[in-house]
Amino acid sequence: MKKKYSNQEKLAIIKEASTNGVVKTLEKHGLYSATFYNWKKKFDDMGQEGLNHGMTAERLKLIRRLEQENELLKQLLAEKEMESKLKDELLKKKYPWARKKYS
Repeated sequence: MKKKYSNQEKLAIIKEASTNGVVKTLEKHGLYSATFYNWKKKFDDMGQEGLNHGMTAERLKLIRRLEQENELLKQLLAEKEMESKLKDELLKKKYPWARKKYS
């Protein structure tokens, strides 16, 4: 049965291989060299996020772009809400009779 490794386990194996040697570490954990070098390449290219299952450089770029877009939309929404509140306050000051009548 194939074992699934967590990101922490993958990272620990990569670090262990750098200190104890790749061959010895792979034998200890029963890993194929292709698997290890795939993890290492992803870690070198994208850091710990690269160790997530199915993560590619293109997908990471997309996620980061969408996160930036999301932040921008949150800022725009906050500005619109502030604008709306300011308009309401100005209207209340300009037309105090309307506030008393309809509130």
